[in-house]
Formats: sequence, C-alpha cells, structure tokens
Amino acid sequence: MLYPQFVKYSLYLLLIAPFLASAEGQSSALEEIVVTGRSQVLAGEARSASEGVIGQMDLAIRPLLRPGDVLEAVPGLIVTQHSGSGKSNQMFLRGFNLDHGTDFATWVDGMPVNMRTHGHGQGYTDINFLIPETIERMDYVKGPYHAELGDFSSAGGVHIDTVERIATNRLTVGVGENGYQRLLAMGGMDLGDVHLSGALEGQGYDGPWTDIDENVRKRNGLLKLAGGDDSSRWSTTLMVYRNEWNSADQIPERAVRQNLIDELGSIDTTLGGDTQRISLSGKYSYAHQDYRSEWRAYVIDYELSLWSNFTYFLDDPTSGDQFRQEDSRRVYGGSYNRSVSAGDNDQMQHTFGVQWRYDDIENVGLYRTRARQQVDTVREDRVDQASVGLFYELAWELNDDWRALLGVRGDHQWFDVDAQEPANAGKDSDSIVSPKVSLIYAFSETSEAYLSGGYGFHSNDARGVTISLDPVTGGPVSPVDPLVQSRGGELGFKSLWLEGWNSSLAVWYLELESELLFVGDAGNTEASRPSERWGVEFNNFWAVSDIWSIEADFAWTDAQFSDNAPEGDEIPGALGWVASGAVSARYPGGWFGSIRLRHFDGAPLIEDGSVKADGSTMANLAVGWAGDVWRVQMDVLNALDSDDHDIDYFYASRLPGEAAEGVEDIHYHVFEPRQIRLYLSLNF
Repeated sequence: MLYPQFVKYSLYLLLIAPFLASAEGQSSALEEIVVTGRSQVLAGEARSASEGVIGQMDLAIRPLLRPGDVLEAVPGLIVTQHSGSGKSNQMFLRGFNLDHGTDFATWVDGMPVNMRTHGHGQGYTDINFLIPETIERMDYVKGPYHAELGDFSSAGGVHIDTVERIATNRLTVGVGENGYQRLLAMGGMDLGDVHLSGALEGQGYDGPWTDIDENVRKRNGLLKLAGGDDSSRWSTTLMVYRNEWNSADQIPERAVRQNLIDELGSIDTTLGGDTQRISLSGKYSYAHQDYRSEWRAYVIDYELSLWSNFTYFLDDPTSGDQFRQEDSRRVYGGSYNRSVSAGDNDQMQHTFGVQWRYDDIENVGLYRTRARQQVDTVREDRVDQASVGLFYELAWELNDDWRALLGVRGDHQWFDVDAQEPANAGKDSDSIVSPKVSLIYAFSETSEAYLSGGYGFHSNDARGVTISLDPVTGGPVSPVDPLVQSRGGELGFKSLWLEGWNSSLAVWYLELESELLFVGDAGNTEASRPSERWGVEFNNFWAVSDIWSIEADFAWTDAQFSDNAPEGDEIPGALGWVASGAVSARYPGGWFGSIRLRHFDGAPLIEDGSVKADGSTMANLAVGWAGDVWRVQMDVLNALDSDDHDIDYFYASRLPGEAAEGVEDIHYHVFEPRQIRLYLSLNF
C-alpha cells in the first residue's frame, strides 16, 4: 500500500494550493471559449475521410483505467496492456498489431513520443507522462496521405496539444479499489502579459493480482508559460515524469488449466520497471495576412529499465529466462512550418516545413537477470541516430466544388552504432521520398467525398541495420533495410446527415514492403514478410440534443502477408472487427454520465490461422455531478466484470518439469476485474 506516498503528495498539493489560489483574483475577465471535438464538421478543412479532432469535452467524462486509454478516443484504435500499468500500452489499428507504437506516430506538444532504436522495441510509445486533464485537443489522421507525417506513420498518427491557459484552479482526490489513489492539482495565473499554468499529479495502485502488488508510484508535473497577441503566440513547457511499478505479465493458458495459478496470478513475481522522462519544449507562431509561420524545439531526457520473462525456463532451466532491457537517451529536435496563401481569393495555399531530430542514446542494453539481479550481458550498445525531413503541400481550390492537395516528403536518416561486439558496430544512412495526393469534391457545405493516396515509411532499429552476428547464438545474420516503405489509398465521405450527426465512411488499402523489426525481447533481428491490408471504417458522432450524444464506430480489416509461404498468410495479431460506442448525457443541473462499450474480434495468432484468440468486450461507466465549485465522479471500470483478454500470444515456453523444448501455448493477459473509483474535485 502507498498511504505514506499518498500523504506526501497531499502535502505537495497543499503547499502549491495557495500559489494557485492567488490567480483567482487575476482571471476575472471573460474569455472566449472555443469548443473542439468530434462534433465538429470538418468539411472544407479535412484532407481525407479518416481524420478528425478530439477535444477535452470528448475526454472529460470518459472513464479511464490508464492514461493511454485516451488514445481510444481515436475511432478504430484499440489500447490494451499485457504487463504492468507503468509500461507502454499495446495498440491495434487498421489490421496492425502496433506493438507499442510502430506504424502509428504520436506527438505531444510537437515532441515525438515514438522512440527509435528503443530497448523494448522499435517505435516504443509511452504516454504515461501525459495528464489527461491537461489535453486541449487531439488531431488524428489515418493512412500515409499527409505530408507533415514522417517516421512510424503508415497507419496514421495523432498530435496531442496541452492547454496554454488553465482558467480554473482545481484540486482532485481520487480513491478506488485495489489500492488506487490519485491526487491532482492544476491551475494558472496571469503574470502581466504572460500566463503561467501548472499541474501536479501523484498516483498509487496495487492492482487486483493475487501474488504481487503492482505498487505503482507515479509522479507527473507540467509547467507552462505562454504569451503573445493576436499575431504572434509563444509558449515554453516543462514536463517531469517518474514511475516505478511491478508487473503481472501475460501467463500461459495451461498454467491456469492445471491450477498452478489463477487468471490473476504470475509465473515470475519479480518483474516490473522504472522510468523517467523530463522534457523542455517551446513554440513560437506568427500569423500575417498572407502567411503563417511556426517554430518548435524540444529536448527530452529519458530512461527506462524493464524486467520481463515471457518463456520462464525455456532458455535457462536453472536461473530462468528473466531479462532486463535498458534505455537511456537524450532526444533533441525541432521543426519549422510556413503556410503562404496565393492566387485570386487565396485559392492556393503553399505549406512547407522541415523537421529534425537527433537521438543521443547513451546505452541501449539487454541483460539476463534473476529476481532483478544481473546474471549476464547479452548486448550493450551506444547509438547516435539523426534525421531530417522536408515536406511541401499545395492545397488548391479548383472551383466552388473541387479542391486538390498535392504533397511530397523527403526524409534522410543517419545511423551510428558503437556495439559491445565490434562486428555489430557500424554506420549507415538512407533516404526515402513519399508523394501524397488527395482530390476532394464538396456536395454541400457539410458533405464531401475524398480520394486519397500516398506513400509512407517506418525506420528500423539501428542495431538491426548494422548487425552481422546474432548476440545470443553468435551465428551470422543479415542486416535489415534502414527505412521500409508503405503505400496506400482511400476513398471516403464525410457528412452532417442530420442536425448534429457527424459521420464518415472510408474504404482503404495499404501495402508494406516488409514488416522488418528489431525484436528487443530476444535481442536479435527478425525479418517479416511483405503485407497488404484493406478495410472499411464507419464512424459516427450524433449530438442528439443539448443533453444527449451518441458515438458509434465500426471498422473491419482484412490483413494478409502478400507473398506465398508454407506457414500461411495470416498476420498474427491482426484484428478483424473492431467496434466501439458510447451514450453520454450532460444535464443543465450538473448531472452527467457516460457508458462506453468496445469490442474487438479474435485475431489469428499464427500464420496458418489454426490458432485464434477469442474476441473481447469491455464496458465502462462514468456518472457524476458538477457545480461551479464541487465536482464528484464515479467510474465503474469493466462494469460487466468480463474475464475476456486484453491480449493473446502463441509461442513456446517452459514451466518447471516440462520437456526441454517447452510447450507451444496461448499466453494471455486477462481484463482487470470490475472496480470502482471515486473522484472529488474542488474548483477555486
């Protein structure tokens, strides 16, 4: 239990409460409130059918088990977990098992979250540092049709922006089952022409597991200075995050069937992790009558140590197969964008930009451990990886009904690996060009049709680019391509069918030259095969009245390897059907509520499709009351108490007493049982 930490965080919040309260007398002026969210009709603005905006209004009464669940506000995106709640989530979208983020690019305040050449996997995306209440808007796109998107964006991407001005000071206390505790203080004050905003969060959680306590100890902080006028705006943001936890990882189905453990048990009870992230970022934008410019820059200091054990005693019958993955780096980068209007009545808009990034990876390592004590070093590397991307996009209003977008993007990356094994060291570089195009026809001011196509890519782990010897077996291996191209197209529609009913329909197709990935769990490189996917998405948001709203999103995908191989053409982990929906209400008297349901169908777990996962369905409920001063909310998570699975894998592992070659089995992570969390907020 974390009651000492709970008291400590309470003291922190009480100490800063007077500071936040001092802003109360300085923010009396009425401000214009702009509401953004899924209710917005993007006709005339959207570049493809499968893009949209999510605002704080969409998130305010959304029950969350973990911070990463905010990404499920992106229609068709599934967020799960196979390990402790401090670890990055698993994600699924458009027939991709995105692992921890590969092929879905995520940014927060202009900073890339996907980590290249990461200790646990390429594109590792951890947004546990994000405080959900500080999100102002999320702009998402799908498919490789947008010139400003680069690495990791074949399936799409999302830009998350935090608020520049916190107008209301808030103190929130949350408690719940399984030792859940959360404290949040946030607020702001005007310092002359500058606004200072801040948020501080502390969270503890033990989890429902029968043989471990997660013992989560999470601390988050955000501090932002912002200022400017009608023509220019600037902001500087400091984020600080620290987390430690124990993990209940996926378990073998046979261990439960044989009553060795229950579904909430573990094989190895000494797993877990600790991580920290500190970032400083800045933005300056200038708007003129004919053009707009924006500069961004950032520096990120990041560390992770993660202990895992997926095969138990398969590789080492004596000490076990536990291993630690380490990642320690600094990331430097920035961007410059400029949009210029031209032509009669500004019917043409030119946008060009440059993005740069440098990862100074001090150590990315893999170590054999036992009960978190190091036994051996598998590999230990220092990596320098840099990139620059240039893009241009022309938005052209051909006439009152037609408009077109023509874009092109060029990326270049450099890789420099200083490996513990000299044969795996080396340097390399690669370039890739990605054209984009969209043609849009307007049926009316609120209905449009879109035809989009383009190329995208993802980078591979730098260690896989320069590798020549397998660090485990010592045998020769072939290096992988540095950059892997994708290409796809989409036909879709957006429309406001009825008053308040915002709907979109898209049919899409995507090819990937190779799903080559460095496998951090094994310490070597595996080259997957070329693949192709196509699917249909139907997304709906209906503001039925000033009180009621309904969401209903459906996606179906067919995903296959595009070559012919004896083992089969199914892509493991590729979800077929995905559906989610919600009914929400906000009454004038202050009462509010939301019930959300999401389902994903079973996916093949091996290439021939002979082993499949079962489908999973979860319902979450939020209900509460909000006044000018007090707010109370109750979340019922997994309201139907489902014992479906977050995720399933199929591979060989070995339990004590089993044959040396192990047993191929389904390994899964069950939903956490139903639990209730209560939140009390004071606005001042």
